Amino acid sequence: QVQLVESGGGLVQAGGSLRLSCAASGRTFSSSAMGWFRQPPGKEREFVAAIRWNGGYTYYADSVKGRFTISGDNAKNMVYLQMNSLKPEDTAVYYCAASKSYYSGTYGYTYQYDYWGQGTQVTVSS
Repeated sequence: QVQLVESGGGLVQAGGSLRLSCAASGRTFSSSAMGWFRQPPGKEREFVAAIRWNGGYTYYADSVKGRFTISGDNAKNMVYLQMNSLKPEDTAVYYCAASKSYYSGTYGYTYQYDYWGQGTQVTVSS
């Protein structure tokens, strides 16, 4: 059993910053990529960012490019999301995910991930 645990969410004013962390525990596994998704209130889960361990490639949704940065440690199966210049529309539950499979492209789809965290709330006030 693999567990992903997110931390670092909270309430922040518009323009502020937060750093989310995600740690994997449990059965040892090798991931090909890890990513962050978010689910705003009343909306579907959407892609935020991903990192492909082979080559260290990173991918971002257009809505967060230039403001968010994904990073991580493959050996430790940890991933981080630095969020700057936060906007009220960034308010959502943020989920960490890990993929065991190899795909071309951005790892921007939920079906590409095998493990999910429980989520951490990020609220940005105006």
